[in-house]
Amino acid sequence: MSDVRKDKARIAVFVSGGGTNLQALIDYQKEGKLKHGEIVLVVSSNPEAYALERAANAGITGVTVSKKELGSQAAFEEKLFRAMNKYRIDFIVLAGFMSILSADFTSRYPRRIINVHPALIPSFCGKGYYGLKVHEEALKYGVKVTGATVHYVNEIPDGGEIIYQKAVKVKKHDTPEILQRRVMEEAEWKLLPKAAEKVSKRIVRERGKDK
Repeated sequence: MSDVRKDKARIAVFVSGGGTNLQALIDYQKEGKLKHGEIVLVVSSNPEAYALERAANAGITGVTVSKKELGSQAAFEEKLFRAMNKYRIDFIVLAGFMSILSADFTSRYPRRIINVHPALIPSFCGKGYYGLKVHEEALKYGVKVTGATVHYVNEIPDGGEIIYQKAVKVKKHDTPEILQRRVMEEAEWKLLPKAAEKVSKRIVRERGKDK
């Protein structure tokens, strides 16, 4: 890998499902807006994830690392770590990744892992709050505004420093599915690529200072 560019942070995107947030990142990159980063790897915890097809269509290497197949958190994270080293990954974007990462893994990448959460942290977040459940709880509680948050990842689920937030209005006849789609379109797909560029820019600048 002698062709590694010094002016771009090498990004791995971790996925588990359809990959709509991955697609937003790919589109942002294609539009030339990811100026300081490059998505070089997509890692899926699910071999059937459509996100892998999105990666292939964009010419990005995709690999599967399944905790179920590997049998333990330690083996799962060791394989992830080896993949990060092999592809010389600078930072990781969690985009609908349904596996919790331990403190042992996240501590290796301080301020180098980001996640998008479909609510305004600290509301409707933490262990067990993912996917449709977040929107079901928001509607059950009767909130008038929800949204999305991009944050750094540490050992506490949804507990890292917030990078960006965007509010989204809840409408009278919303179902969890309708609200989920609106939050993705109006917040997640806008914030995550923007955050990826922000972190990439910082990494490239830090690299320059180390010379």
